[in-house]
Amino acid sequence: MAVKNLFENDASDLILKSRTHADGPEGVLPLTPEALRNSPSGNIFGMTIDAGMGWDPSTLANGDVMMISTYGGLKKDDGTTAAVGLHPGHFELDGLLTEAANTLKSMGYVPSAAYVTDPCDGRTQGTTGMFDSLPYRNDAAQVMRRLIRSLPTRKAVIGVASCDKGLPATLMALASMHDLPTIMIPGGATLMPNNGEDLGTVQTISVRYANDELSYDRAVRLGCMACASGGGGCQFLGTAGTSQVIAEGLGFSITHSALAPSGEPIWYDVAKKSAIAAMGMYKAGITTKDVITDKAIENAMVIHAAFGGSTNLLIHLPAIAFMAGCRVPTVHDWARINKEVPRLVSVLPMGPINYPTVDVFMAGGVPEVMLHLRKMGLLHEDVMTVTGSTLGENLDWWEQSQRRVACRNRLKEIDNLNVDDVIFSPEQAKAKGIGSTITFPTGNIAPEGSVVKSTAIDPSVIGPDHIFRHTAKVKCYPSEKAAITALKNDGVQAGDIMVVMAGGPLGTGMEETYQLTSALKHLSFGKHVSLITDARFSGVSTGACFGHVGPEALAGGPIGKLRDGDVVEIIVDTVKLEGSLNFIGTEDHKLTYEEGAKVLAERETNPAVRPDPDLPDDTRLWAALQDVSGGTWRGTVYDVDKIIETLKAGKEALAKKNK
Repeated sequence: MAVKNLFENDASDLILKSRTHADGPEGVLPLTPEALRNSPSGNIFGMTIDAGMGWDPSTLANGDVMMISTYGGLKKDDGTTAAVGLHPGHFELDGLLTEAANTLKSMGYVPSAAYVTDPCDGRTQGTTGMFDSLPYRNDAAQVMRRLIRSLPTRKAVIGVASCDKGLPATLMALASMHDLPTIMIPGGATLMPNNGEDLGTVQTISVRYANDELSYDRAVRLGCMACASGGGGCQFLGTAGTSQVIAEGLGFSITHSALAPSGEPIWYDVAKKSAIAAMGMYKAGITTKDVITDKAIENAMVIHAAFGGSTNLLIHLPAIAFMAGCRVPTVHDWARINKEVPRLVSVLPMGPINYPTVDVFMAGGVPEVMLHLRKMGLLHEDVMTVTGSTLGENLDWWEQSQRRVACRNRLKEIDNLNVDDVIFSPEQAKAKGIGSTITFPTGNIAPEGSVVKSTAIDPSVIGPDHIFRHTAKVKCYPSEKAAITALKNDGVQAGDIMVVMAGGPLGTGMEETYQLTSALKHLSFGKHVSLITDARFSGVSTGACFGHVGPEALAGGPIGKLRDGDVVEIIVDTVKLEGSLNFIGTEDHKLTYEEGAKVLAERETNPAVRPDPDLPDDTRLWAALQDVSGGTWRGTVYDVDKIIETLKAGKEALAKKNK
């Protein structure tokens, strides 16, 4: 291709039909003489360019509303795809945005829409793209905040997002708008294929095929059909679904909005009602700081435990609390709540029956679960919510609502399920032997703690005393790449303990290791393998998988000092939610926990442990800033005061050194 080839078929009328001047929009700006004289020029110019974008100029003084979204992809006028998005979760958000915008317009307001699209954790699994996943969240929240502030005339802000990092980023951005009315519209869930697999299971077709547990023809068909609708978060209660549940649990989304079936009439209706609620907040003087409070944060932690949500919210909810100016929950708060709150939802990926999240929505979703929780006295019912009513008032309405009855009837009609098949009472959950959600093991490998979704450890490997025990020689891997290669090439067998190092913020940006956890879930021997890592997990991960191990290997943590052949003991009490990860020597030389700790302290870090050579500079900077700000257990946020204090101290130390 050369320039002469590129332009050889130019038609002269392309130039002849081009204009340099036009009349401009009809009408006049709705300005009084006083406003014209005293308003900032930017406010007036904003009206000018709004009129230039085709808005009726007579309504431009009625009030601006900011809509911030992770919308991505591109469609033609007929709705067909012109360019794919990075994932379905943002590809159809334009439908929700349009519904909300039309509602605002009918109320006389002027909606503005801006986008900060988001990556897909499924798309980046096992690639260097995962190194940008968690750091993206902070960057996106920062850009969203800048965009929101760039519309100085905003009366309210509406967020629209669906998925793993975009939704927490949007929640963080909205939470920081303390004195504005803000509301979150969750993007719902992808529909399940009639005869296929969910989007979590389908991510394992390659490892199942490699292990001769899935045929080629079946693998390629399953991979094609998993998205039964073009929008919404994945069909399991991963980080996307859990974030939606948390948004509603905070009172930050309207009642019965999380996990709605994407593209369906009730999904669009959530956007309409949310727009109405946002402007109701504006008229009533209800702002973000009235909704996101310490009590609301605790309610969200309770609903997280009751749903059995993703461990990634241990990072995201503290970040939301930090941005809202609330008390940041600690690992001790999470542990306390998980001991108090029973898991009440039967949902992908941990069951006991793997219903998709849309079935949870039709069973009543968050408010239905909350009815059980309030009977147990576990909720703060006096908190304000974006509906303009308290949580208690919302639940009173839900309990008697026609919507609740209609959803129950529809669930029975289309899936032949009763509500209590999907959402249990505490008594039913206890009778079924369902444990609470998360345990936080410590020990000489994880002195700062670790996380395991103990409710999702396969029951067949848990003892009759409800304790999971695994003692074995470890196989150490300096990266997820090395570990997945071993899994695909018979390097891992039943009974092994895998230790994957250098997966924390300093090594990989704290990558998700769903390649590994999903493989272990869906391989026939996987339930007999344990995984210990300083990385994090996808929200759909299950099994005896221990993540967030701290300190991370590259910060000198004991996990990075283990060697092949070391014997490690794992104990998790799934009832008391207590556990430990301890190095106890070798087969020939057993050590006490204390002796093991001393040996690890004296060892050098495993020489294979190093940052991934492809780690971007952007992520290295993020890792350093979040480390100064408190690290993983404070939500990997940017604490500006601490960062400035550290930089100042560093500059002073360098100045003294250079004298």
